[in-house]
Amino acid sequence: MNQRYEDDAFAREARKLLGARGFTTDAVTMAPWLTDWRGRYSGKARALASPASTREVSDLVALCARHGVPIVAQGGNSGMSGGATPDASGVALLLSLRRMTAIRRLDAAAGQAVCEAGVILETLHQAAAEVGLRFPLTLGGKGSATIGGLVATNAGGTQVLRHGTMRAQVLGLEAVLADGSVLDLLAPLKKDNRGFDLQQLFIGSEGTLGIVCAATLRLLPAIAARCTAWVGLKGLEEAERLLHAFECAAPDLLEGFEVLPDQALAAVLSHDRGTRAPLAGPHAWHALVELASPDGEQALDRIVEEVLAEAIERGWAADAAVAANERQAQAFWRLRDGISAAQRALGPAMQHDIAVPAGRMAAFVAAAVPEIERRFPGTRAIAFGHLGDGNVHFHVLAPPGGQRGAWEVGEGATISTYVHDLVTAWQGTISAEHGVGQMKRDELVRTADPVRLAVLASVKQALDPRGLLNPGKLIDPAALAPPPGSP
Repeated sequence: MNQRYEDDAFAREARKLLGARGFTTDAVTMAPWLTDWRGRYSGKARALASPASTREVSDLVALCARHGVPIVAQGGNSGMSGGATPDASGVALLLSLRRMTAIRRLDAAAGQAVCEAGVILETLHQAAAEVGLRFPLTLGGKGSATIGGLVATNAGGTQVLRHGTMRAQVLGLEAVLADGSVLDLLAPLKKDNRGFDLQQLFIGSEGTLGIVCAATLRLLPAIAARCTAWVGLKGLEEAERLLHAFECAAPDLLEGFEVLPDQALAAVLSHDRGTRAPLAGPHAWHALVELASPDGEQALDRIVEEVLAEAIERGWAADAAVAANERQAQAFWRLRDGISAAQRALGPAMQHDIAVPAGRMAAFVAAAVPEIERRFPGTRAIAFGHLGDGNVHFHVLAPPGGQRGAWEVGEGATISTYVHDLVTAWQGTISAEHGVGQMKRDELVRTADPVRLAVLASVKQALDPRGLLNPGKLIDPAALAPPPGSP
């Protein structure tokens, strides 16, 4: 138990408000939720609160405001940047939204669903499929990621090229503000000129401005047909040409375009014995291409084969395989989805979620990979991911013998600083889809335009003047402090 706060005035009132199921100070119960899933960040909490409704969240946040208790909101605890892990002080309340699991409304005719924050992404996928629809965002953690967390981090995934990030899927939302008041923006209005677009403030704000309790999300017709291909390429420039060819041939059908180097594929094949290479012989780069349509009459195979035939004839592609059935298509995606786990098995690495303007990605990777490996001997730099939206995962693997933990905080931290400097020089971003959290907070302050930081700080100050919502995340407290000499 957290004896320091077990029976203080706040705990007594919160326990009365939420009941035994909704409030605990038991250390064993809290332990699994105090470390992020990657194992990089651990903290302490005065208690774990699990409200079951927006009303309970509202009342709890108002109670926290009266007692000055900081709040760290958490969904599936599957974030990549430590954004849902409290600090080591043990002062903050960990507010779990996992009990808020209702799909309040699913309107098949309108193509909309109103989901509470704790709804698991895979659950929404299944509910939509039952009425012939789909939610057009997916990622590897779909079995644990929650809607609230996806909104709070503006999650991406493998379908961003066609459908956009989480921001594009949100038609409305409901959020509890720092004083406990409820901001109801759930109505999916296509036109609303009553001032600022307030819901956009909360998407990607990582729980620092308010706690998202529900969202109105758009649904699309289910896929009736898809065609998936694996392509062997000489380099990323050829991949860009192939991408452009598919965008010209099927602009409304191109669902995904993922790229990975041969060494990433080799790591997956070695780590996951249930996989096999789609093509014979080595290829410097690979592309996973998928076209999808709600119309089963679309001749997707013909379009893919025509584009690939032209690509091979022009020398952009060396070889290709088109999935003959759904099982083979899933096997292709298993290779792409297995990269992160395969690389973790190789040893410590620094993982960077970066983006540069889409048309410059091939040039950036061609310049950055050899520069990193030259500057930090023994390391291996690997870029893979969503070429079409300019976002790649840029991993730098430790030299042989690098000790997990020690290497990351030593040479690994120096490497990340250098990678972020490179990305900034290329007019890119150090956080494309995983959020800033606590992992990149200081780097955001170091690399971002001071005007951008000032605007972020002003919005934070306006909506959370006491700094009680997810302290230490996204916006460094120092960025909120007035400059020396100011009144």
